[in-house]
Amino acid sequence: MAIDQRALDAIALSRDEYELIVSRLGREPNEVELGMFGALWSEHCGYKNSRPLLRLLPGEGAYVLTKRGEENAGAVDIGDGVCVVMKIESHNHPSAIEPYEGAATGVGGIVRDIFAMGARPIAILDSLRFGPLSDAHNRYLFGGVVGGISGYGNCLGIPTVGGEVAFEDSYTANPLVNAMCVGVAPIDKLVSAKAEGEGNLLMLVGADTGRDGIHGASGLASRTDPQARFDELRPAVQVGNPFLEKMLMEACLDLAGNHVDWITGIQDLGAAGLTSSSLEAAAMAGCGIHLDVAKVPRREEGMTPYEVMLSESQERMLITVRRGHKDDVVALFERWEVPWAVIGEVTVDGYARIYDGEALVADLPIEVVVEAPEYTREPVRPPELDEMQALDLAALSDLTDASAALLRLLASPNVASKRWVYRQYDQSVLTNTVIEAGADAAVLRIKGTERGIAVTTDGNGRYCHVSPSAGGAIAVAEAARNVVCVGAQPVAVTDCLNFGNPERPEVYYQMKEAIRGMAAACEVLGTPVISGNVSLYNETGEQAVYPTPVIGMLGLLEDVSKHCHTGFSAEGDEVFLLGAALEQPAAALAASEYLKLEHDLVGGRLEIDLDLEARVQRTALAAIRQGVANACHDCSDGGLAVALAEMCLAGGLGLDASAAPDVQRLDAALFGEAQSRILVAVPADKREELLTIAQGMNVPFAYVGRVDGDRLRLWSVDLPLTELRDAYEGGLERALEG
Repeated sequence: MAIDQRALDAIALSRDEYELIVSRLGREPNEVELGMFGALWSEHCGYKNSRPLLRLLPGEGAYVLTKRGEENAGAVDIGDGVCVVMKIESHNHPSAIEPYEGAATGVGGIVRDIFAMGARPIAILDSLRFGPLSDAHNRYLFGGVVGGISGYGNCLGIPTVGGEVAFEDSYTANPLVNAMCVGVAPIDKLVSAKAEGEGNLLMLVGADTGRDGIHGASGLASRTDPQARFDELRPAVQVGNPFLEKMLMEACLDLAGNHVDWITGIQDLGAAGLTSSSLEAAAMAGCGIHLDVAKVPRREEGMTPYEVMLSESQERMLITVRRGHKDDVVALFERWEVPWAVIGEVTVDGYARIYDGEALVADLPIEVVVEAPEYTREPVRPPELDEMQALDLAALSDLTDASAALLRLLASPNVASKRWVYRQYDQSVLTNTVIEAGADAAVLRIKGTERGIAVTTDGNGRYCHVSPSAGGAIAVAEAARNVVCVGAQPVAVTDCLNFGNPERPEVYYQMKEAIRGMAAACEVLGTPVISGNVSLYNETGEQAVYPTPVIGMLGLLEDVSKHCHTGFSAEGDEVFLLGAALEQPAAALAASEYLKLEHDLVGGRLEIDLDLEARVQRTALAAIRQGVANACHDCSDGGLAVALAEMCLAGGLGLDASAAPDVQRLDAALFGEAQSRILVAVPADKREELLTIAQGMNVPFAYVGRVDGDRLRLWSVDLPLTELRDAYEGGLERALEG
């Protein structure tokens, strides 16, 4: 009997994929089995279109403890017997429908990935994209998402210490909501997700199971139709309970930290719920499972085995309990007031046998279900790339009023202070935070050691839209530059790759090229990708979001007291630009915020010299570690002038750089976004030390000016800090007023 196409559409399986399932099983699957295949063969779980490309990314390095994709998150050794565990994931589609709960449960899910490995979460970061704030619905989404992140993270008692927000037309109907979590653990206490050991028990702990989230991973058949997506996905948006998750977290950390011999694995129930958690945990160990869904606690009447297996209800974990330790584990969870139920056991035959009481409702070979097909598609270069890259930037009129242009840039939502966002987040809970949000990167101390870590998220969809490969490389380089500027050595990446429909050849081209660029940068900068997530089908109709790879970067400080700040801290300090001369060609305006704001254009061709990037970063890091630099900040959105204004505002001190250099184009020199540039402020008596370091690294440099007074005097710019501050710190709030 031919299966109804609507049944396949509901779980986003193609007819060919269904026939492949029948071929592999040697029979037709029943309803429960088909739902399980749909979940695990979804892009979210199976990475059908992205896995071949992800293999381009380096995943090994001196610090790396885990193999990418084999555990809930990636872990790196930072010394002193301590490791850092980190991961970033998306919750884009749910947040487009229910922004508060979509973002909140995104935070809950990424936090569970961290404590599932026995690591205590110590920081949350985010990376957010919305349409222009001139649109009321975009303002609603923005406010709801920020509220959801703060509400859930604050209730958990985990600081949200950093992130980024950008606004572009392409995200209007499809916001991007990426959440990152970082945790720490003793290396010898790391826990695997494996369900192994014949006869060991499978215990479901945490919230009761409801109908929320069903088809959340797989059933996105209406991704490209806004109304259909709303109708289809609204029931699939989970509702979170952060207070239960807090108790669940503490119980799991107690179990992993003090009684790890009672268990073989801890696994989060995230996308695809019980299906993915149980089958993937068994697959890691080469084992099988026997589950009875009748034993799963439920909060709704009449739930079918299909619904129980695919529910994505939040705040649930699967614990593999060693034989003989059931009572110990039960007592621990009851002490923490966390509900529990034994729902099955581990077998050794490699099959997932799912029962509903006495009735067998699914009988599947696990290796068949978890091995989704892979697709390598033929990329086609988008024709608009040629048009954008052919834009003659030199033909644009130059600046007439640099001061006014700088104020407009500082007030634009993409550049303006995001204080409105991060003041809603608790940043100091747990007392680890050394540098809070608003700097290039957050810095946290690792208690019990002298060490610290720096963390940041970064990505620029506009860059990748104009030059996908260079944009991917720049995302990695910018994130690494950010942690360098606070005094940390970049050591590892977690990524979240946000793209449109990969079945469209132009989107696949963007993916492939962006990942190629990322891989090249990771190789040169020594930052392997240890974990991550792919979010595809981010589009409405035929309009995809900008290709947006987001980089979560981890940096290591051997001595956390030797961190560096963004703001000028001492009058008389001399400011130098590392990596380039002050003169910049018109090409530096490519894909810049200035080009979009002043000329309403997106175009040009981006380039990055990764060898120069690495040398510039080493130079800045050496200057910080040797006590030469008093302040450090990279040039990014808005270029040199915006970076200097930010340094002035962060420190409350002005800059005298009034001696105008001989530049051909003032707009490119002030607001161009050429890469591999870092500003460093040093005491006058240490300038030679800085220059010696730069010359030894073969890094070009230029003198900018001297820290002085309460004005920014930069060539033809002459503005008091009060005026700069009003533009920069009030820009986002004014935009939110509509």
